[in-house]
Amino acid sequence: MRGAVHRTSSWRTATAPLRAPAFRWLAGGQLASTVGDLCYAVALPWLVLSRGGGPALLGLVLAAYGIPRTALIPLGGVLADRWGPRTVMLGADAMRLPLLTVLALAALHGRPPVPMLLLVAAAVGAAEGLFIPASFAIAPDLLVGPQLAAGNSLLAMGTQLGTLAGPALGGLLVAWLGPSPAFAVDAATFAISAATLARIPPRRAQPVAVAGPAAPDPRGRGLLALIRASRVLQVLLLLTVAANLAFGGLAEVALPALAHGPLRAGAAGYGALLAGVGAGALVGTVIAGQLGALARPALVAAAAFLVEAAATALVPVLGGLPGAVGALVVFGLMNGLGNVVMVTVIQRWAPPGLIGRLMATLVLAGFGLFPLSVVLAGVLVARLGPQPYFLIAAATLALAIGAGLGRSEFRDLGRTVPAPDAV
Repeated sequence: MRGAVHRTSSWRTATAPLRAPAFRWLAGGQLASTVGDLCYAVALPWLVLSRGGGPALLGLVLAAYGIPRTALIPLGGVLADRWGPRTVMLGADAMRLPLLTVLALAALHGRPPVPMLLLVAAAVGAAEGLFIPASFAIAPDLLVGPQLAAGNSLLAMGTQLGTLAGPALGGLLVAWLGPSPAFAVDAATFAISAATLARIPPRRAQPVAVAGPAAPDPRGRGLLALIRASRVLQVLLLLTVAANLAFGGLAEVALPALAHGPLRAGAAGYGALLAGVGAGALVGTVIAGQLGALARPALVAAAAFLVEAAATALVPVLGGLPGAVGALVVFGLMNGLGNVVMVTVIQRWAPPGLIGRLMATLVLAGFGLFPLSVVLAGVLVARLGPQPYFLIAAATLALAIGAGLGRSEFRDLGRTVPAPDAV
């Protein structure tokens, strides 16, 4: 009976944010938007390659999307702090809706001109750059206390589900009807997302006080003053840089090289490896939503990331494809759990007036290092083979976590103190 009560309590904790109407609108709209984004990700390369464009043009179009997206992430954080995350997200969706509608119509009537493709890709990327920091900053406006962690878990679950469903839907639409309907679906999901965001009241929740190290008061001097004053933020930036430097190249270079080479897994096996990561991440986000309030959340996240590092090192040495898939399931599970816990801690710790800029800085630390990560991984994998790179990535993450754990400010991040009658 006790186990049944515990499971019921955990389920109520995990789903509690859905009882808030504003959060339901947010979660539903963002799930739809994620599905649409992945339809776009399938349709755009197919449109370029199947209608006379080659890899060079595809690379140019993708660069036209990626460069503005990365460049405008800091501005997105500034605007989220100034206008509120909901307003910025709504504006970004309103920008992308007509762009995707125009692209869908152009694809329906033939091959869109190259200048149109470049302009649409650049504008969509710019809107995405504005949107990303706000999407990480909006949950504290809607949820307080333990509900914040559960809400982040539900949003992450929506992203994982959209990542699974979006490519499948996009692939079917492109195969049966061509790229135009897939772009139309993406446009429709922006309309859905904008409509749901419009139902959310434009207000900010009061910050939740936690024991342990608090964010220093930047005294109006902005983000740079906060970074200089806060040792724990410096540690968080170190962890973000180390993780993204190591794991961007692992996902995009070392893992496919391992599947194609030593594992001899083929395309189907590579798909199984990616599915293992996705399935584990989905389970990890579910577990994170059921944890409730944690006394030492930073230590929980650090433990998850250390297990993730160990799983990374084991991927190439567990006896072929089944062992690699099993290790990647653990990898995804720990990554999903650790990310939800850590994002929640940062949201609760950040000064309300700087949360957008802070999240933008952390996101940029990942996005900005991706080109360097894949180039570095390409060189190392070419010289050493894919197996050693997994050990290098694991050691990089483990050393960064170890450096963080050596600082009491990081260990105490988000720490809560029991009430006197609970001691």
